[in-house]
Order: sequence, then structure tokens, then C-alpha cells
Amino acid sequence: MNAKDLREKFIRFFEEKGHKLIPSASLIPENDPTVLFTTAGMHPLVPYLLGERHPAGKRLVNIQKCIRTGDIDEVGDATHLTFFEMLGNWSLGDYFKEDAIRWSFEFLTDKKWLGIDPQMLAVSVYEGEEGIPSDEEAAKIWHKLGIPKERIAYLAREDNWWGPAGETGPCGPDSEMFYWTGGGKPPKEFDSKDKRWVEIWNDVFMQYNKTKNGRYESLKQQNIDTDMGLERTLTVLSSKSTVYDTELFQPILKKLEGLSGRKYNESNEITKSMRIVADHLRAATFILGDDRAVVPSNKDQGYVLRRLIRRAVRYGYQLGIKNIFCFEIGEMVVKMMSGVYFELEKNREFIVNQLNLEEEKFKKTLKNGLKEFKKVTGDIGGERAFHLYDTYGFPLEMTLELAREAGKKVDVSGFKQAFEKHQETSRAGAEAKFKGGLADTSEISTKYHTATHLLHAALRKVLGGHVEQRGSNITAERMRFDFSHDKKMTVEEIKQVEELVNRQIGRDLPVYFNEMSPDQAKAAGAIGLFEHKYGDRVKVYNIGDFSREICGGPHVEQTGALGKFKIQKEEASSAGIRRIKAVLSRA
Repeated sequence: MNAKDLREKFIRFFEEKGHKLIPSASLIPENDPTVLFTTAGMHPLVPYLLGERHPAGKRLVNIQKCIRTGDIDEVGDATHLTFFEMLGNWSLGDYFKEDAIRWSFEFLTDKKWLGIDPQMLAVSVYEGEEGIPSDEEAAKIWHKLGIPKERIAYLAREDNWWGPAGETGPCGPDSEMFYWTGGGKPPKEFDSKDKRWVEIWNDVFMQYNKTKNGRYESLKQQNIDTDMGLERTLTVLSSKSTVYDTELFQPILKKLEGLSGRKYNESNEITKSMRIVADHLRAATFILGDDRAVVPSNKDQGYVLRRLIRRAVRYGYQLGIKNIFCFEIGEMVVKMMSGVYFELEKNREFIVNQLNLEEEKFKKTLKNGLKEFKKVTGDIGGERAFHLYDTYGFPLEMTLELAREAGKKVDVSGFKQAFEKHQETSRAGAEAKFKGGLADTSEISTKYHTATHLLHAALRKVLGGHVEQRGSNITAERMRFDFSHDKKMTVEEIKQVEELVNRQIGRDLPVYFNEMSPDQAKAAGAIGLFEHKYGDRVKVYNIGDFSREICGGPHVEQTGALGKFKIQKEEASSAGIRRIKAVLSRA
């Protein structure tokens, strides 16, 4: 089994079950202030999980690009990755628990598909809690299919419950499938704590909505959301020990061996360093290769991207790589993956340039850090060691090595305390970022989303047709809109755009949509960069005679509901990209 086989079999299986293939959405979420990156296949589908009709229908299948950075310090072990591919099938108010489980079992065990011996499988279901019953229905379906009761574990919320991502929203129990990797026949009973049982698939049964007062109500539309991590599944199906032993990483690791003159398996330290470099530059390449790419910066997605590249450079330095090298790994990732993700080849030059720029910047920072290190007299305290790490990118190992050469000691426990303090602060910030739900569908957010259409059209009319949306971020307090334009807007231009938007609001224009193919949408003059998310049918939203744009919603019915539009700030976001921050208030 190779990655190509696994992707193709998964898609073909669900297409035969009446699912429509939709391409991967962007790694950069659209109009979602609660997450920095798309972390699961369900992010782009939230409006449809909440009841909006998807142009492709009620049964969908896709392979979604995902970035997760919460476990970045775990990268380098057998399974953790920053970038990964998520195989998923979806039911939007169509089939539910029995079909989802039955098809999961069929895909895993039928010789036409993955052909896994059922004796190598175990499953878990939700054990229940006060007010929510245990998932006996799922357990009975699994047992009926041939999974012995000893191999069905009832687990608590932390293991077998999905969502909501914020305080409210769709959620429900899930059922996870595990594959025995311990060699020989697996134990008769399934012990979920035994690490030799590796989770490969997860079926989520969205049957509840959590309300603001903490109650769980039955959803009017019950959904299925499944997630199968391609890299992890490929590992167990290929009888490999780690994700890095698969074809997805071996060419990158071989390249690193050539660049460093070291062998991947020569020591635990070298192995871990090469894995981190391979993972981080693979993730950075996909972020830079995205059609809504961000560039390295000190904010939001740009900060994560910068951290990934610089962390890769630090570990490359430890491997002995002294020359600029990140672009070589980036080019290798493009070569390996552009057959599946065409945007990588299209954006190859941008990827290479940004990797080079960031690595060169960081090389200078490292030089400054070495100067800073030489200023230190006596032993190095924990706070100073952390300052070298946090400000100049020195890993503790580098500080220890330099200190050893200079005959100095390092307060390692003090460094760890400072590091933990920083981690807690970062974690608190991340939790605040995620608070409030996966996608805010409140009335004010719907107004702001509609206003982005008016702003987009107004900018094109005032500045020119080269203007294209490059991202947006909406909260209950304001909207942020990024667009392509190579110079600062004048005061007069800002005024013209503002007046043009408010004029359309004053006209109380109707907001409505038509469904059509992407080609028909383009022929009709619709704008929008996000048609790839919807497949072969798209929704084109019209705002009177002023705006026509491909979008998924939600929107107000008349522009008069928006109130008064005011641009608060216009500034640079990155090279060739401008950013507008604006608010709506009562007229």
C-alpha cells in the first residue's frame, strides 16, 4: 500500500456509495477568527453541518490539507506531524450511524479495499455520562459486523466525544478504530492504554447541539464526520514503525543525509533532528504553497510559519548544515506532492524565495545571538539561557555546547522553569484564541460577512480589477480584510471606498444566490478565490447589481440590515498585500 493507492481507494469507495468528491480547502481558514489554520476536514464545512445546503449535495468525500501546531514539541516521535492529510467522508443530514460504521468496516476489511483481517481491529465507543446515554447503538452495530464484545471499549468524553470546538455548537459521540501493531495475534481483549493499538479512523456522530447554558439538545440535522489520518494509516498498513519510515518522508531524510553528511539512524539525537527538519519544512512548504499563502511574520499564521522555518534551521545547524538549505527541501516537497496538490508547483518560485529570505534573516539573528553569548561573563543563568532561546533561536543544546567549550555551566532547571512559564502564557493565549466556537454564526458576524462582499467590490471599482481577496477575519466587534494591492491607499481612495459601500447599504439591495458550475460562475463575471472548496457546483451570491461573488455564506437578506460601514485602518499586511480593518454601527 502506498499513499497514492490509499488516497485513490478511499475516494473511489465513497464515490461508489454516492459521495461527491470535493477538493481540499485552503490551509488558511476563511472568515473564521477562532483558528489560525485548517486543523480538520470539517472546518470549511461548518455552515453545511449547521444546515446550509452544500452545492455538491448531502454526501461528500475529500482529502483535506491540515496543520496542527499544538503538539509541535512532540514532533520527532513516531507519529506526531505538523502537516498531514485527512481523509474524510461526510453526511449532511443524510445517512447516520449504521451506514457510517458499516461502510468503515467494509472499507477496512474487504479485500477489494484495504483487506485488513478483522482480528487485527478493535473499536471504542462513548461510555456516556449524566444526561447523555452510552452509545449502545454503535456498540451493537460493531458487534453485529463481527467485532467481539471484548474488543469494544466504552471510553469517556476525553477519548470518545467530539466538540464543540468552542463553547457552543454541533457535537456528539464518536467511535474510533484501532489496528494492532504489536506483531502476531493481538490480545483477546482490547486495552486502549496499550500503545500497540494504534488509532487509524474516527467516525463522529454529530447528534447534539451544546447550548450557551451547557445543555445538550438533539440536532435537527444529524451529520457524519469521519477522519482518517493518511500518514498514520499508511504507516500501519505498510508495517512501518513510524510515519517517517514511509515514502512520504524517506526521500526528504535521504536529502538531509546528503546535506549534513550524517546518517539518519546514527543516534537518537540525529534521528530526532532530521525528523523535525523534515516535518517543519514540509509544513512550511504547504503553507507557502497555499493559494491563500501567508509569509513569515510576528503575527498569527505568519508567526507559526516563521517558527517552523527557524526551528528547522536550528536543527539543521545541529546536524552540521552550514549553508542555506531550506529551499532544497522545499523543492523536494513540491516535486513529491504537486501531483496531488497542484498549487505547490504553481507557487514554487514563491515557496523557494520565502524560504531563502527567512533562512537568511535567521542566519543573521544567529550571528547576533553568538555575539550576545560572548558578552556573558561567568555561568549562564536559566533566564539568560531562555533569552538566548527565545530571542536568538538558540536551542538549549547549542547553549550547553557553547558553554562547555567556554568552561561555563548552564542552569538547566532554571531554563526549564522559564520555558514552562512561557509555555503556559502561550497556551493561555491559544485558549483565548479558540474560545467562542469554531465558526461564529451570530447575526453580527453574518452582517460582517456580507459586508466583505461589498468592500471587495468597492475596492475593485476604486483601485482596479487587480484587487483580489487574500483573506478575512471576522469577530463580533470588527472585520479584517486582506487584498492584493501594491501601495498604500490614499485618504481619498479610502473615503471613496467607504462611501461606495455605504451607498449600497442605503439602497437596501437584495442578497440572493444561484447555483452553477465554476465555469458558468466565471462566465457570469463572479469573483472569488474559494471555488475549489465547493467542487463542481458553486453558490454565486449577488448583492443587487453591485456584487457577484462565489461564496458559501451566511449572508443577510437585504443590505439595509448592515448599518453604517466605517474603515478604521488601512495598512500593509505583507509584500503586495494590504489590510483593512472596519466596523459596522447602527445607521
